[in-house]
Amino acid sequence: MSRRPTPLPASLGHVFTPEQARAAGVSARRLRAQDLEHPHRGLIVAPAPAAEGDTMRVEHEDAPLARDRAQRADMRRRAELYRPLMVRHAFFVGRTAAGFWELPVDCSGELEVGVTAPHRAPRRSGIGGRQVAATLVSVRQLDGFAVASPASTWAMLATELSVRELVQVGDALVRVPRDDHARLRRDRGLCSIEQLRAAIHAGRRHGSSRLRAAIDDIRVGSASPLETDCRLDAAIDGLPEPVLDVEIRDARGRLLGVTEIAYPEFRVLVEVEGDHHRTSRAQWHRDIEKYAAYAIEGYEVVRLTSDHIRGPHPTASGLIRDALLRRGWRG
Repeated sequence: MSRRPTPLPASLGHVFTPEQARAAGVSARRLRAQDLEHPHRGLIVAPAPAAEGDTMRVEHEDAPLARDRAQRADMRRRAELYRPLMVRHAFFVGRTAAGFWELPVDCSGELEVGVTAPHRAPRRSGIGGRQVAATLVSVRQLDGFAVASPASTWAMLATELSVRELVQVGDALVRVPRDDHARLRRDRGLCSIEQLRAAIHAGRRHGSSRLRAAIDDIRVGSASPLETDCRLDAAIDGLPEPVLDVEIRDARGRLLGVTEIAYPEFRVLVEVEGDHHRTSRAQWHRDIEKYAAYAIEGYEVVRLTSDHIRGPHPTASGLIRDALLRRGWRG
């Protein structure tokens, strides 16, 4: 039976350097024990003590956005571990910055860290260093981290994202969030379309042609990449331009709900439903009440899932088209 590692001095804390460990009297052999993590050269991580009464929150694998939340949580953890080694003039960029801004981008890879010229990009295991022209990036502080601004992050992602993916990310950036009472919170928005345009024109950068192709298709009001895809496909298929994120009210002005995609002229509403509409009993009940109220006010609702939009044989545009034709659209 293997012996339990010798407890470390409490003065070291959770994250420390080899120099700090040696100064505290910790042997080199103890630093090689398997209970210690070495995420970066010159950094050691000890197991964090569990708080009394803590329980691990387990999320069902089918829970909405569970994978994205897990990716961002892991990225944040790795960024926190890297913080003691991060030089003062460095900042997070690329997919890592997108994870900080909670954008629909995979941030599970190595941490992407940028510096402005003439500083040298960092070179460490698990770190992707990038040197950036100062004119092409602005930096913000977010929860104590230096992160490329939302608009700068979008523009820098053009080297690896497609035009459609840039539209999806752009939609997420310019969206105006709503609070739990469906009220618009403009103070919580990340950036504007004008700021995205300014990032395009900040100077010569790789992928600028994709940025220019994407910017004209970005709209305020799309709440998810699935909604963006639905809107883009509808435009390709010749459907009229919809209104996004629309408050639906009855004749007395009472708010019945907020719909993702609407054609008010034809009283056609499109609802893009994620899996939580199926798995959440409360959401399911709210949907039934909302759609009944919409029908009373004379609206036809087209309900779509990811299979309608991204399945092997997409039918979303056809379903919307049929509803519009029933409501008087001439095509």
